[in-house]
Amino acid sequence: MNREPVIELTGIRKTYLLGTVAVEVLRGIDLTVNRGDFLAIMGPSGSGKSTLMNLIGLLDRPDEGSYLLEGHEVGTQDDDRRSYYRNHLIGFIFQNFNLLPRATALRNVMLPLLYRPMPDEERRDAATRALESVGLGRKLRSLPTQLSGGERQRVAIARALVGSPTVILADEPTGNLDQGTGGEIMGLLTDIVHRGETVIMVTHDPTIAEQADRITRVIDGSIVDE
Repeated sequence: MNREPVIELTGIRKTYLLGTVAVEVLRGIDLTVNRGDFLAIMGPSGSGKSTLMNLIGLLDRPDEGSYLLEGHEVGTQDDDRRSYYRNHLIGFIFQNFNLLPRATALRNVMLPLLYRPMPDEERRDAATRALESVGLGRKLRSLPTQLSGGERQRVAIARALVGSPTVILADEPTGNLDQGTGGEIMGLLTDIVHRGETVIMVTHDPTIAEQADRITRVIDGSIVDE
């Protein structure tokens, strides 16, 4: 497997203003993620792990430092270019699924492709294949309310995969699931990594984190252990 870096963070700093008080949330983060890695990011509430995930997902910008994504310096790009990279290179899986309640599983999975210049039939075919890959080939026309929690998370995983991203970001992917269903979702994420995908997961659960290949711990805005 090719193990070249897909993400390289160097000296990443982020400060927020709370009223008149400046709070440094990230304090010089250095992190490299290679193709095919399954990385878990852990840390207590307020440690900076969610801010780190938002920066990796191009949902926020660093104040200082370098962020290379597939060799592109994305930390300083304009909003349009960052949106392009976010849509083409990153897939998102959220704890709360973030599915449109009135859209079918198929339409939910098609959403990331609406921003790409391609025929609707190609979008539908790609979304169908993505749902089949997570075992939901018979649920294409089901609404989220007609699906179990585990099935809704599988739809979210299919949506993350449909655009063939470079990296998949999973934010507490088992947080709203029972232990058995959470185990099924972790098995699916592991299978995805075995196919050569790159997954970065934020979790507070050490038993979930231990199923990743690497664990990075963030405390007070710094990486303290890996």
